[in-house]
Amino acid sequence: MHNIHTALAAALQDIQAEMVSLQLWELERPSEAALASTEPFCIDTLNFAQWLQFIFLEKMRAIIDQGGPLPSQSDIAPLAEEYLSQKKAKGTKLIERLKYIDDLISGRIQAKAITARLSS
Repeated sequence: MHNIHTALAAALQDIQAEMVSLQLWELERPSEAALASTEPFCIDTLNFAQWLQFIFLEKMRAIIDQGGPLPSQSDIAPLAEEYLSQKKAKGTKLIERLKYIDDLISGRIQAKAITARLSS
């Protein structure tokens, strides 16, 4: 597994833990019809937290498990900021973790920094 895949796997675990802490983690999966939306971020069928849990995290875990190529960019943190501000929820840690994933995927963090974070 590449350093970036290892770093992403750890970050995804951190995001799940933070979603649980914020009571955004759902135990019941949305319907297949809701998950099959063709709208960006399934905006017509899911809220942001559901999309993050059931679409983004699952797809990223599948990519990591298969050692597949990552998307060329990611800008999820601003969406989380907007969603959490509307819910009046404190999600600073979640936003920080999503920003880290955005930076990893978009190449704004170099391999040296990834290795350093994994070592700490």
